[in-house]
Amino acid sequence: MKLPFDEIKIGHWTDTEARTGCTVIRFPNDVVASGEVRGGAPATREFELLAPERTVENVDAVVISGGSAFGLASTIGVVEFLEESDIGFPTAQGAVPIVVGMSLYDLGVGSSSIRPGLNEGRIACLDGENNKSELATGRIGAGTGATTGNWRGKENLSNGGIGIASAEVEGVVVCSLFAVNAAGDVLNEEISESFIKESFGLPEREESTETTELMNTTLGVVMTNLSLTKSECFLLSQSSHDGIARSIFPAHTRMDGDAVVAVSTQQLEADSRKFDIARALSVFVTEKAIRQACV
Repeated sequence: MKLPFDEIKIGHWTDTEARTGCTVIRFPNDVVASGEVRGGAPATREFELLAPERTVENVDAVVISGGSAFGLASTIGVVEFLEESDIGFPTAQGAVPIVVGMSLYDLGVGSSSIRPGLNEGRIACLDGENNKSELATGRIGAGTGATTGNWRGKENLSNGGIGIASAEVEGVVVCSLFAVNAAGDVLNEEISESFIKESFGLPEREESTETTELMNTTLGVVMTNLSLTKSECFLLSQSSHDGIARSIFPAHTRMDGDAVVAVSTQQLEADSRKFDIARALSVFVTEKAIRQACV
């Protein structure tokens, strides 16, 4: 699909052999952003500045990476790339790029010694500069080594990946990009009581095994053209988490680092009705993107 925002650039670095990668979403000047973490095991960089009470309102890029905490190094490549173009928060000593990083755990899938780093973050930025065609989804970028269903054991793993979805109602546009690496299962039908009983009836794992194998997360960015405050972006990210809960079972577990960044491009004047529409669409496009990622 094509992104409904021409000014937002998305690029990837992908290593299919090592089964890892990173995805960079770059924004124009003056977007407003906030976000929320609901998973129990997040790996993030600069996420705290997204809190509504923090000073900085704008972000220049969000990086979603594989490689667990090691993959957060890819954000430095993005920071340096943006610095070369004098993009960032203005200070007396020059612009400081505001780059939020979120990382998922894929170390047990491919090569644990190959992770996205500084150079890979830069490559993903360059890919975004050149990527003017249809956006790829599935096993690309941060979704290359993503899996789902780990909570029921490795024998029940399914492919995760990158999903993108958008919707428009009354001029309000909301688009989401998600890297789906959930401990839970992506749902295509209603959960049955027998499914829960059977899942929790699986043999108990050794504690040492659990700490190395049950590491997952679902990470996403929700974007809207509606002009929102930072606090309203925070509420939009909360609605997106509802979409995670509607499409993944179980969601927001202690093994997941589920996190969502919500971004407003400040293009359409908001009112209470339009904001309600945006929040409803945030749930819808999150659910749709997550399911699309796992096709």
